[in-house]
Order: sequence, then structure tokens, then C-alpha cells
Amino acid sequence: MTVVQSATVHSTTVELSAVSRWYGNVVAVNDVTLTVGPGLTGLLGPNGAGKTTVLHLMAGLLAPSQGSVLVGGDSAWRNPEMYRTLGLVTERESVPGFLTAWEFVLASAKLHKLPDPAAAARTALGIVEMQDAQDRRISTYSKGMRQRTRVAAALVHDPRVLLLDEPFNGMDPRQRLHMMELLHRMAEEEGRTILFSSHILEEVEQLSGTVQVIVAGRLAASGDYRHIRRLMTTRPHVFTIQSSDDRLLATVLMGQDSVSGVSLDDGTLQVHASDYGTFTRALAKLAKASDIRLTGILPADESLEKVFSYLVAT
Repeated sequence: MTVVQSATVHSTTVELSAVSRWYGNVVAVNDVTLTVGPGLTGLLGPNGAGKTTVLHLMAGLLAPSQGSVLVGGDSAWRNPEMYRTLGLVTERESVPGFLTAWEFVLASAKLHKLPDPAAAARTALGIVEMQDAQDRRISTYSKGMRQRTRVAAALVHDPRVLLLDEPFNGMDPRQRLHMMELLHRMAEEEGRTILFSSHILEEVEQLSGTVQVIVAGRLAASGDYRHIRRLMTTRPHVFTIQSSDDRLLATVLMGQDSVSGVSLDDGTLQVHASDYGTFTRALAKLAKASDIRLTGILPADESLEKVFSYLVAT
């Protein structure tokens, strides 16, 4: 029994070892080493970070310029047999609008040479709740419906490894919740290896405890989401603050241990806080003690690019 379990885990493991991929002088992925095993893993990073390139390397659509990419212990490049156990949903839509969802998913089942392609297509469409609209042309679908159709085509052969590039694009809240529940069930109850990419922190937080963070083609952080989240919340933050007396508030804040810098330029007060939690808890108390009324507090550097740039430097 132990041997079978070990073999199953190995067959669903995706491994990148010192992988780089470049296009001429442009480095898209730079010396990335990571392992993704059974369960639900988020591939997180800002737009243009290299997430799609990593997924395409795993799917065998790109050859690594250096390093190795293994799926189930075998090279992903030039290995069409891998697709018997791997499903892929790309970010770019490439679904022919003149087909119905039934025709599209059935064609995928036939390409996989499944023994009963019609039954497999029905099951896959039912999983993503597209059976009621399966006979309509794809060109009449919303973006969320097209996305679910593509997921059905990727699931039709019951793959053990599923790669999803921005799978929630275009889905409404109900569709998004259903897809999240589906991915959880497939990962936890069925033991699949599921890797999904996203540039939205909240999506990853809701779905996965394990993440791989890609920034500028490099692996910036890897592991438990909660640990990485703590790194993000203790990083330096910049706030723009409006108050009834900005000059007095700046003087008061300069004496705080959680404040690393204060500037007041053209009537705009900016505060650099070394500890997000300590600063935000102390700010209101300090203002009240000095009889200063706060009228606006706005984080000035909360873009994902800023967050991930900090992770790269840590």
C-alpha cells in the first residue's frame, strides 16, 4: 500500500530544477527551482512576472533554455504521453466560437482516445455546471461561461495534474465560488496536483495555503501562505495622511519607533512605517492625545509590484 501511494505522489509531482528561459536578450524565467506536489498550490505574482512562462514550461509547450522540467519524473519537453495525466487551461482564449460546448469538450475527449468520449464529455460539463447551455454556440457565451467550457475540456480525461492560468478571469462571484469549491475537492479528496496562477492576493488566500511567488522571472518566496503574508505585513509601508494639523502630527510621529521617516511636501504628509500593525494601532491614539483630527489615511505603496519587490529583497 505504501509503495502504491509513493508511486502515485511521484507520478503527480512537477519539478523545476535551476530552470531559465530566455528570448534573445530577454530573460523571462531566471534560475527557478521549485516542486509542486499533490494538493492545491497558488502561483502568485504581478502581471508580467513570468507565471505564464513557468506554466508553459511545465506543460511542455516551451523548452527550458537551461535546467530541467519534470512531470511525474519524466521530461515535460517533447513528451506528448504526459498529456494522458495532465490538463492545461491557458490564459489566452482559443475556443472556436462556432462550436457548442458539447462539441468542443467531446472533441477533446476524442483526441484523448477515451473509451467512451460522450460519457466523459457529459461528466466534465456537469462538473463545471455547463450542461444546461452545452448546445449553444460558444460565441454566445459570457467570458465566465467560456472559461468554464475550457476547464471542462481540460478535465475530460480525468488528469492527475491540472495547470490553470488565471482560471477565474471573467467569472461572476457565484461561478468563482463554485470553481474554488471544485478545485478544493479535486485537490483534497481526489489527491490531484493543481497549480493555478493569479495576480490577486485574495484569490490565492482563499484557495491555497501553499504558494510559489514569482517576481521578474525569479522565485521570490515559496511555501506556506501565512508565513509569506507575515512578510508582506511587516514590510515597510508608506502612508499619505491628511489631518487638521499635518505639521504637528509630523512632529509627533517622528518620535515613534514604528515610524522610519516623515516628509511634508506641498501640503502632503507622507509617513514611512517600519511596522504596519504597530503604526496603524498607535496613529489614532497619538492624534487624539495631541487634539489632531484625522481626515484621511491612504496607503501609498500597496500595489502588488511593491509587495513583491520587497519579497525579492528579503
